[in-house]
Amino acid sequence: MMNLTYTISGMTCGGCAAKVKSVFLKHPDVLAADVSHQEGTALVQADRTPDRQKLDKLLSDAGNYRITGVDDHTDGSEATTTEGPAARKAHTKADQEGVSPLETYKPLILIFLFVAGIAAIASFQDQVFSWHQWMRYFMAGFFIVFSFFKFLDLKGFARSYAMYDLLAKQWKGYGYVYPFLELGLGILYLTAIHLTATHIATILIMGFSSIGVIRNMLSPNQVQCACLGTVFKLPLGKVTLVEDLLMVAMAAAMLVL
Repeated sequence: MMNLTYTISGMTCGGCAAKVKSVFLKHPDVLAADVSHQEGTALVQADRTPDRQKLDKLLSDAGNYRITGVDDHTDGSEATTTEGPAARKAHTKADQEGVSPLETYKPLILIFLFVAGIAAIASFQDQVFSWHQWMRYFMAGFFIVFSFFKFLDLKGFARSYAMYDLLAKQWKGYGYVYPFLELGLGILYLTAIHLTATHIATILIMGFSSIGVIRNMLSPNQVQCACLGTVFKLPLGKVTLVEDLLMVAMAAAMLVL
């Protein structure tokens, strides 16, 4: 018997892990498989090394998944002592717990700080700072930057977004439309065109999106956040909800002020 650890790219949620596991179990040489989308690995037991080309084809047919590496720690007691780095990482809970929230959300924090800083600079007029202008520029930057990351892998974003958004679950096309909506909102805030309608649209779109986030937070099935597309793996949770509700709150504040 052989123990193999495959490194898989393209997995963004529990649903992806389930698809990849199903692919491995369909292979006649595979006896068991344990797949983790957080680690991007598949721990496989097999009678012999599965045919790589056949696995690659099965994975590509199932979705945007690809084998990027293999660790072979062949059977017997040696398998537990000669595991490669990917296998040790997948097996060790301490590795998962060792990642601090600051490190996990570092990309999001940096984006927030950059957008907030640039918006602050743009909001100074005649040596006077305008909070109203800052909120408008911040929301413009927020929507434009976040839509950019989604456009990098539009198909991957649509697949991930459908895991938790209520409308995207029913209509897969909404995952392809949503980045365009964000980009449109960003341009409208930047140019200050039809601001009242833009505020209302933001409240409706982001408020509806937050409902899907809340429902997933209450569910035992954990998925990845799609707010930054598939470029960064962020857990869907309170931070995502705060993002959505912050946009709702800012739009509502500018609507009434």
